[in-house]
Amino acid sequence: MKTVIVTGAGGNLGQAVVKKFIAEGCRVIGTVTKKSNNITEPELSYEAHAVNLTDDKETQQFVEKVISNYHTIDVAVLTVGGFATGTIKETTATDLLQQYHLNFETAFNAARPIFLQMLQQKTGTIFLIGSKPGLSSLHSNGVLAYSLSKSLLFRLAELMNEEAKGTPVCTVVVVPDTIDTPQNRQAMPNADIAGWVTPETIATAIYNYTTDDAAIIKEPVIKVYSNP
Repeated sequence: MKTVIVTGAGGNLGQAVVKKFIAEGCRVIGTVTKKSNNITEPELSYEAHAVNLTDDKETQQFVEKVISNYHTIDVAVLTVGGFATGTIKETTATDLLQQYHLNFETAFNAARPIFLQMLQQKTGTIFLIGSKPGLSSLHSNGVLAYSLSKSLLFRLAELMNEEAKGTPVCTVVVVPDTIDTPQNRQAMPNADIAGWVTPETIATAIYNYTTDDAAIIKEPVIKVYSNP
């Protein structure tokens, strides 16, 4: 039974990832906020921990507890993040820091101890959730702080993969198209949702990348788009 960590397990994407990996016979440990601990799954397959991922010491302790209990971490899917709009004129340094804390710091605090454990056990895959604005400035108009914070995830993955060179350990950035969630539908009521991707589609793409058949593939960026 593979051991999988999913941060943001109470969110739309996090819940889909949790359910997909459990359905495939994995043991999943999810991080949640106290308000989002709303997943009901068999106790033998899933456990939830309230963790403040902006606190590096608390996050480190959580990862150490998982290692103590299960000895290995096979997969980590780090879904925590948030969105904010704003042009250069509208964006303040405080706005930048808020997005940095939410989108980068939460990922780094979890990825670092997980990555070190995977190097020690000589196996494992980490998935960071990027974005189109983070991937390219062509998609970044009006979302300055968000795009800058997400762009750091791509550089983090590059640096981690450089350190892991010569080992099977891999860090991947998943770049989804607009995700079809109740929140996005409410925020964009007039949008054409035909090109949006569901959380379940993204979860399946992530899982497929972790299978034995896909082990030879080392692609650092996976784009999950409905349309090219």
